[in-house]
Amino acid sequence: MGTAILTGDCIEWLTPAKLISKGVQDPLDLTFLDPPFNQNKEYTHHFDSLPADVYWSWLTDVARHARECSSEGAGIYLMHREKNVAHVIRTLEDAGWSFQNLVIWRKKTSAVPSQIRFGKQYQIIAFATNGPRPRVFNRLRIQPPLPHGYRYPRKDGVFVTDVWDDIRELTSGYFAGDEALRQPDGTRSHKQQMPIQLILRILLASTLPGDTVMDAFAGTGTTLVAARQLDRHGVGIEIDPANVEIIRQRLEQERDADDVEGCAEEYVHTPDLHKLWGSSFPEQMQGFASEAGLA
Repeated sequence: MGTAILTGDCIEWLTPAKLISKGVQDPLDLTFLDPPFNQNKEYTHHFDSLPADVYWSWLTDVARHARECSSEGAGIYLMHREKNVAHVIRTLEDAGWSFQNLVIWRKKTSAVPSQIRFGKQYQIIAFATNGPRPRVFNRLRIQPPLPHGYRYPRKDGVFVTDVWDDIRELTSGYFAGDEALRQPDGTRSHKQQMPIQLILRILLASTLPGDTVMDAFAGTGTTLVAARQLDRHGVGIEIDPANVEIIRQRLEQERDADDVEGCAEEYVHTPDLHKLWGSSFPEQMQGFASEAGLA
C-alpha cells in the first residue's frame, strides 16, 4: 500500500474492516488530528457550531475509533486551541489513549489580539500513545536559529522540546509564501493549510519508514505529501470532495514548495537520521552525517 485517500466521514471509515477494504492492511502507527475547532466557521460538509458537550463527545468518538484501528504503542497528535487544553487531554484519555506531552506550537508571524487579555500566539498539540509507552519515539536534535543574546550555536544542536517556535504557520496572509495552495485568482485554496515542516517533525519523531500514518481530517493532504516522501504509508480521510480533489492534484503534481529534502539539514545532528528519513534522504547529507558520527 502506498497512499489511500478516503472520501467521507472519518468515524464511518475508522474500522479495521473498512480500512482493509481499501487496502490498508496494517494497523495505524500514527494518527494526526486537526479537526474543526467548533468556532462557527463555514464548512461545506460540517456544522461548526455544535453544543460543547456534543462536540467533545464527537471528537472523543473519533479518537476512540482511531485507537481501535491502531497498533500497540501507536502515537496520536491532536491539535486544538490553547483554551481547550483540559478538554483535549480529557478527550484523549476518555478514548483510551495515554497522555504523554502537550506541545506548544508558537506562531512566528500571527497572533489573535484581545482588548482585555494578552494576545494568543500559539496552538497546542497533545501527544498521546496507545498504551503507556510509545512503540517509536525518536529523540530529534535540531539547530534552531540562534536566540537573541547568544554568541555561538551548539555544535551538535539541541534536542527538540515541547515548545516548537521554529516552524512558521501558513495562516498569515502575505507571509504564507509559496507553500500555500492557491486558486488561479490568487485566493487561498484552504485557509487552514498545515505547514509541511510541522508534519515532518511529527513523522520523524513518532514513526519509521514503512509505518502507516493516518490523517482523519486530511484537508489539503499535507500529511500524505510528507508521509510519501519519508517512505510511510499514508491514509487520508476527508469529508469535502473539493478538498479530496486538491489532495489528488497535489500528490500527482509534485511542487518544489512541498519538497522536504531542504529540511534535512535542520535535523542533521539527529543520530541515524538517514534511517528515520527513508530512501529520499539527500545524498549530499550522507557525508556530513558520517563525518559528524551520526550515520
